[in-house]
Amino acid sequence: MTVSKEAIHQKLKKFFGFDSFKGNQEEIITHLIGGGDAFVLMPTGGGKSLCYQLPALCLPGCAIVISPLIALMKNQVDALREFVQSEDSSAIAHFLNSSLSKTQIQQVRADLTAGRTKLLYVAPESLTKEENIAMLKTIPISFYAIDEAHCISEWGHDFRPEYRRINEIVSQIGKAPMIALTATATPKVQSDIQKNLGMTHAKVFKSSFNRPNLYYEIRDKTDAKREIIKFIKENPGKSGIIYCLSRKKVEELSELLNVNGIKARPYHAGLDAATRAANQDDFLMERADVIVATIAFGMGIDKPDVRFVIHYDVPKSLEGYYQETGRAGRDGGEGKCITFYNHKDIQKLEKFMQGKPISEQEIGKQLLLDVVSYAESNQCRRKILLNYFGEDYNQDNCGCCDNCLYPKEQFDGQKDMLNVMELILSLKENFKTEHLADILAGVSNSIIKSYNHHKHPLFGIGREKGQRFWAAVIRQGLVLHLLDKDIDKYGLINITAKGMEFRRMPYPIMLTEQRSFAECDDDDDDNPIARNKPVGGGGGDQTLLKVLKSVRENLSRKLNLPPWVIFADPSLEDMSILYPITLEELHHCQGVGEGKARKFGGEFIKVISQYVEDNDILRPDDILVRNVANKSANKIFIIQSIDRKMPFEDICQMKGMDMSELLDEIESIVNSGTRINIDYYIHRAVDPDDMEDIYEYFREEAHSDSIDEAMRDLGDYDEIEVRLVRIKFISEIGN
Repeated sequence: MTVSKEAIHQKLKKFFGFDSFKGNQEEIITHLIGGGDAFVLMPTGGGKSLCYQLPALCLPGCAIVISPLIALMKNQVDALREFVQSEDSSAIAHFLNSSLSKTQIQQVRADLTAGRTKLLYVAPESLTKEENIAMLKTIPISFYAIDEAHCISEWGHDFRPEYRRINEIVSQIGKAPMIALTATATPKVQSDIQKNLGMTHAKVFKSSFNRPNLYYEIRDKTDAKREIIKFIKENPGKSGIIYCLSRKKVEELSELLNVNGIKARPYHAGLDAATRAANQDDFLMERADVIVATIAFGMGIDKPDVRFVIHYDVPKSLEGYYQETGRAGRDGGEGKCITFYNHKDIQKLEKFMQGKPISEQEIGKQLLLDVVSYAESNQCRRKILLNYFGEDYNQDNCGCCDNCLYPKEQFDGQKDMLNVMELILSLKENFKTEHLADILAGVSNSIIKSYNHHKHPLFGIGREKGQRFWAAVIRQGLVLHLLDKDIDKYGLINITAKGMEFRRMPYPIMLTEQRSFAECDDDDDDNPIARNKPVGGGGGDQTLLKVLKSVRENLSRKLNLPPWVIFADPSLEDMSILYPITLEELHHCQGVGEGKARKFGGEFIKVISQYVEDNDILRPDDILVRNVANKSANKIFIIQSIDRKMPFEDICQMKGMDMSELLDEIESIVNSGTRINIDYYIHRAVDPDDMEDIYEYFREEAHSDSIDEAMRDLGDYDEIEVRLVRIKFISEIGN
């Protein structure tokens, strides 16, 4: 069918209120109305939906829009009904998915049969049902639109097996022009989509993936919850989305935000349809400022003024990351994209892959490696993203990412990489990153000793650089394809052919040091890293901090206790930021539980209250992080299990933790002032003489509670042993 250019522009103005098209929208729409197949690559916010909505309103028949996002279907159907103000506006667009009741489905069918519906949004699962196929055969179809087309490809970030049946189902219903659209497709994914849909000859429309208004930043995942609360409090009234890896984390974080006065709603596939719809509406209608969602589910909320997107957990692929960050600043305004990165999150995602088919593991491994490369790179983040999608970005400095604004230090890692390779070969490529890094850093733990690797010639060769440095060198070796990780063999590291060539003929390789937030200028108002840096590390009232250290020193002499047992430095730093003047406020500071606040807090509260009064200080109540009471069940279980003298290994098994994670929890318990007795386990796990030596070290010599310092000062001890004795010491002496 031929539709004049004038008629297209008239409908654009009438239904959508626009005087002109954006980018290559007009060319795409004209091509589709003319009966041609189209493959559209357009970034989030580029106006993809208009490319099929407007043609559907111009052409006779009904357009079938296949979309995996139930939330987006409702959102777009509601919007279209608002655009088309007529007697049939409620019938102009419908969606067909699992959220509908039988009565609602009957209404959809009636409107379709009567020819009142111009767009039908269908979930891929609904499209494959026999009754729906039979019904769609009876109505004239103008064209098929496959939204989020990357779901077709196994290399895409949100692969949906049902999507690979679309071409087969379309053939059953009846052929019509086809338009496939996605915001995220590498050349490999694009080819896979076109082959699977049988549209290799479709005209490809590719817009730039660059979103110049978005600011990209990667942060170390240390005290991420506090940082998120602080960031949102410093951006009042702004809408944002936070992505988490699991439904449980979504619920926990959403509840934590609400407890701290932030209007947040959870959103994930485990919620019933009514709750999801209500939470979505609250966000769209600005009754809630923040939506916390699972990465796996995918949101599909079409809100133009989302001002920040935070990834609490690292995404599984750069495609997913790009699409999710793309929800920020769709109106061209401010959009901050902050991701909290910890390599342990990558390891968790790798564990999820174990047991899957080898081909699926290989794809997943490569996608994760791309994420690691992006997170740990010193290059412009925009350049990396655009290159990933096959687009060249020729500027050296985008001026809107952390790496461009605050470049990381680089060093020639040739010798370090050669040491790593020598160790890998000497151990016959049979060990994981953490084990290799522990050997090079001289970390003497029970696993190292069990293999006698504390006697290896390379043990401790880079002790002064630390375990984290060597782990980063290995990861960057993976990114450079000098090393490889065998996920099917639990992540064992080996050397690639390229790595063996490097070993044979070494050359300089520039590696990246980790950025410290302290490197950024605190006084730079245009510095988003400095402005939203983690609490602590010298960011508080330095005069008050000196006074608090003096109080601690006096109390230390009076009670004959090491100062750090009373309150560690991070606790004092928090006090110098939060100015707590009651015991309740005090135990919101880092490492200060109710017990410690009660035992040691009186003097500190008195001094802070006087200081606040004398200096007319306005206290920043908005960054007091309040904990959710009912989330302490884990700690209660651990305390009760220890009271029953349950072996730590059994507690780990029951709670799905490893030993290090359990000790983290126990340390949190005793650091907050709760006294527990773990002698029954220490007597079994630690030699009595070793226990006495470590205990005396913490009593007489330790200047802080740092395990790294203790390991360095004590020498040949297992880290788990040192942590166990430190728990005993703090519990007995400090609590």
